[in-house]
Amino acid sequence: MKTFLVGGAVRDKLLNYPIKERDWVVIGETPETMAAHGFLAVGKDFPVFLHPKTREEYALARTERKTAAGYKGFAVHASVDVTLEEDLQRRDLTINAMALSSDGQVCDPYGGQADLHNKVFRHVSPAFSEDPVRVLRVARFAARYAHLGFTLAEETRQLMAEMVNTGEVAHLVPERVWAELHKALLEQTPRAFFEILQSCGALGVIFPEIQQLFGVPQVATYHPEIDTGIHTLMCLDQACRLSNKATVRLAALLHDLGKAKTAPDILPHHYGHEQKGLAVLRHFCQRLRIPTEFKNLALQVMSYHTHCHKAFELRPSTLADMLLNLGAFKKEHDISDFLLACQADAQGRLGFEEKPYPQADYIRRAVQVANQIDTQIALNRGKQGAQIGQEIRRLRIAAIATLAKEKTP
Repeated sequence: MKTFLVGGAVRDKLLNYPIKERDWVVIGETPETMAAHGFLAVGKDFPVFLHPKTREEYALARTERKTAAGYKGFAVHASVDVTLEEDLQRRDLTINAMALSSDGQVCDPYGGQADLHNKVFRHVSPAFSEDPVRVLRVARFAARYAHLGFTLAEETRQLMAEMVNTGEVAHLVPERVWAELHKALLEQTPRAFFEILQSCGALGVIFPEIQQLFGVPQVATYHPEIDTGIHTLMCLDQACRLSNKATVRLAALLHDLGKAKTAPDILPHHYGHEQKGLAVLRHFCQRLRIPTEFKNLALQVMSYHTHCHKAFELRPSTLADMLLNLGAFKKEHDISDFLLACQADAQGRLGFEEKPYPQADYIRRAVQVANQIDTQIALNRGKQGAQIGQEIRRLRIAAIATLAKEKTP
């Protein structure tokens, strides 16, 4: 069998970057001969097989022909006469269109090694424009490799812009958008994902709620960066510094969606933007089929990030009610992710990146003292039904009030 390691594994091997998975292409075989070699067929849309021992994926060399809009609108041709070069030509970027033979020889018909050396994302052929997912993939590669200095070739950016203008990008399905966004959030520089999409006009099509934040002014005293869109990406940067969780990073990214709904006559102020953004956030999560745990944290951060920033100024009753709504008094509940996202917001401002955020420790301490109250007192005082909850709330408020007298910002 003529087998070649292809795609990302070759790219990352040449970059001395960690290889996450290995894919192989097979030349000159058929489904029948693959089965005879013990491979298990698993591909639905094209011939892919699992190796009988390593369980890695081996695909027969193939070509593709565009037949309809969207990323599934392709006719696949796989046969013994498809060459390695033809198979590589259907791939998205030159750095992903290389193959490595069993004796270590690199097959690079489209200049992938040169683009790796020059740190450039460049499409292999005009066929790039036939698959809208490739716009997302390029953006995700930027999130992974931006810290190494990779940039987007101008001709590829223009081709991506054409895909936006012709409506091809609008055919992306929610599940695939979320899958690529989730992966991007876990990379080293997620903000590059959004910057690439914005550079070709795709951000407004795929994530209009985020695009609408750019150009929205904020009060310069609190936001020297002024632009809400810039602030949003700065918050994402800080969230990446503080946490490796995609949930925290997404919550920080989305917390200010309500500022796009501010009436023009009160700008640059954004009174009530927290509540104004909730419907936008819920629609965003519903539209992209975002998992519940991501949505719930994002809703909490959007609702209460201003309260968190003003923790030292809050009445004990307000703080107690906020913590209750955050679920902080539930057994084994941890509000650390909420606090990290709020800290990312506070530090995601020009000149505030290193400013301490003592509010987080104060709120943790408030949770601690409120959880230390003796709830048996409420029962011993003969309270019943809703009265028990009211008495427990009163005890928590009293505990937080005592803490507030001891603490100073």
